[in-house]
Amino acid sequence: MTSAGKLLPQVTQNELQAMAYSDPLTGLGNRYRLRDKVRLLAAERAQDPAPFTICIANLDGFKPINDLFGVAAGDEILCQVAHRLKACIPDGATVTRHDGDEFAFVLPLVFERVGAERIGQMIKDVLSAPYDLGDRNVRLSASFGFAIYPFAGEEFEDLLKSAETALYRSKRRGRGQITVYSREIALEMKRATQLEQALRTAVIADAVDAHFQPIVRLGDGAVLGFEALARWIDADLGFVSPSVFVPLAEERGFIDALSETLLRKAAEAALSWPRELFLSFNLSSVQLMDPGTTEIILSILDRVGLDPHRLELEITETAMMTSAETAHRIITDLRAEGVKISLDDFGTGQSSLGRLREFTFDKVKIDRAFVSQITTDRTSEHIVKAIIAMCDGLDLQVVAEGIEDYADAQKLKALGCGMGQGYYYGKPADTVATGRYLREQERRLLVAHL
Repeated sequence: MTSAGKLLPQVTQNELQAMAYSDPLTGLGNRYRLRDKVRLLAAERAQDPAPFTICIANLDGFKPINDLFGVAAGDEILCQVAHRLKACIPDGATVTRHDGDEFAFVLPLVFERVGAERIGQMIKDVLSAPYDLGDRNVRLSASFGFAIYPFAGEEFEDLLKSAETALYRSKRRGRGQITVYSREIALEMKRATQLEQALRTAVIADAVDAHFQPIVRLGDGAVLGFEALARWIDADLGFVSPSVFVPLAEERGFIDALSETLLRKAAEAALSWPRELFLSFNLSSVQLMDPGTTEIILSILDRVGLDPHRLELEITETAMMTSAETAHRIITDLRAEGVKISLDDFGTGQSSLGRLREFTFDKVKIDRAFVSQITTDRTSEHIVKAIIAMCDGLDLQVVAEGIEDYADAQKLKALGCGMGQGYYYGKPADTVATGRYLREQERRLLVAHL
């Protein structure tokens, strides 16, 4: 055999090994390259364990790019990201494509949190510049999770898990966030997992309840309907705020089960109210992304026996825009069955006026951030006045949220606001207390007419 023939198997073996350690799309190393780099670096520093850092970066909002412009455009962006990362990482560092729209880094000369945050900010700035897709430019942000050896783990798997935990926390906080793993974060995540398990058990056991807050006509204080609000009291944890457990259910993927349970309970309670009263219920962004939501809601109403015309669904602008096309179809189908739709938290979104044009609503709820300052801040007063005038022109009903006292109520009434909600008119109460509230209201109105 010639010397060239003897070399051929070795070249083929090297090529195969290179392919096994490379990402075919971007040309970067893959997670196997990352694993070997981390293990090698840890072995080198085993005797004198000087710190080093790994990082996972995730592109925020990448999936809609694929959905809107196609996989080829998404691949082009990933290649541009890889090119930028190779050009900007520090000397001695390694960048790999970790998974999908995630990239990973090994940073041998980053020893502590401040250094990691500085690198993260630099890479974030590099990735935030527009991406050229030929006929259009696209902007993206990125979120980061850092883990420092050996504090966040001495083995590769432990270090990687810590970086993923930090990244998860970044994603929970919003877009473009940077988190460095710490023991405090680990404890926070552990508590969240324990809370999740307790909440899942509570949903299965039907232990999460619906409470009801009255929505009244400001002219005379008459009750027009109630908003259903989730309430959970755990045997060990005590009262858990819905501002904690509702977002957790959304993040961990069981908000649909929680919401269906609450809608059933709320609809059953509404059957005992006077038939002219409506039930207002909040839909999450997850439900507005699910094409099956309309069928599920109507099925629950049918089983309970509540007229769809008595149901009003509250949705936020943020929830709608997560998947606008699906949300539009859900809203259209539900309105066709008689369900009313309210735009919640109006005034706090980035383009609420545009939503009023693109979607059909029955009602607008003015965010409590404006209502709470209506008697002390002229800007808030003018904003509320403008919203009321605009809705009057669009033939939309208006509800002011967060009315806390008599002065707020009188000011809103003078501005022409039709409906209101807040502690001044009643705190959220369970089914039994809501029944008592209605009977008291009935007696009060009867006395007023005598």
